Amino acid sequence: MLAGDGIGTEITAVAERVLRAVRPNDTYVTGDVGVVPLERDGTAYPDATHALCAQSDAILFGAVGDPKYDAAPSDKRPEFAILQLRKRFDLFANLRPVKMIAGLEDASSLKPQFVRALDLVVVRETTSGLYFGEPRHTRVIDGVEISTDTLVYRAPEVERVARVAFELARRRRGRVASIDKQNVLETGRLWRRVVIALHDAEYRDVELEHVLVDNAAMQLVRDPQRFDVMLTENTFGDILSDEAGMLTGSLGNLPSATLGASADGIKRFGLYEPISGSAPRSPGRTRSCASG
Repeated sequence: MLAGDGIGTEITAVAERVLRAVRPNDTYVTGDVGVVPLERDGTAYPDATHALCAQSDAILFGAVGDPKYDAAPSDKRPEFAILQLRKRFDLFANLRPVKMIAGLEDASSLKPQFVRALDLVVVRETTSGLYFGEPRHTRVIDGVEISTDTLVYRAPEVERVARVAFELARRRRGRVASIDKQNVLETGRLWRRVVIALHDAEYRDVELEHVLVDNAAMQLVRDPQRFDVMLTENTFGDILSDEAGMLTGSLGNLPSATLGASADGIKRFGLYEPISGSAPRSPGRTRSCASG
């Protein structure tokens, strides 16, 4: 159990009480991530926490982040912890179910008729792409500050997350919308080729459509019911899953699981999180809601 920062500690404490009630025979241990170890040890993800996670069957993650580190280097920010968890355990597939809770339709930013019984899942690749590509640096050249990030995808990385989406669609309504930017990006063209090849070879029973990411963002607020499973790369998925979450009225209504692979495909070990954000300036404000 990695509570993290801000209200993550409060939300995780409530989750632990629920877990102990429904699974009293399990063992629950805690580790540090985020601001506390960053200020104590110089890293948001200490080796002791990694060792603890490696010995566990699942990880419950709260939230990390604090605005005072916004200008810090990537490895000196609280968010370094979540990126390291994904990368070091190869947790490549984030599943974000977006399901409207009956009775909360009026809380949505859209009219109730657009979100009533809404039920979609965003499948996001989480170990490659822009967040992990090299080189990444900021330099001053001829007196001008220049920053570089690198967007990299390898065909096997695309194929394995696409397989997760197709398998999930088979258990749902049988539709996958693959999100890319193939009209501009080389990685988008690779993404589309790999998804098509896998679909045609193994998943012809699943309906596949391709949607450019800007159109996908528009369609989510125009006609979200058209989507069943949305398959997306890392950066696009980060943005679209939050947009989709707000259709339910609050991002905090959503669960999230980031899972790895085994010999027979997806496995249950992974990182499970409520999607709340750390809200470091709002300590104590979650307690009345949680206790209710």
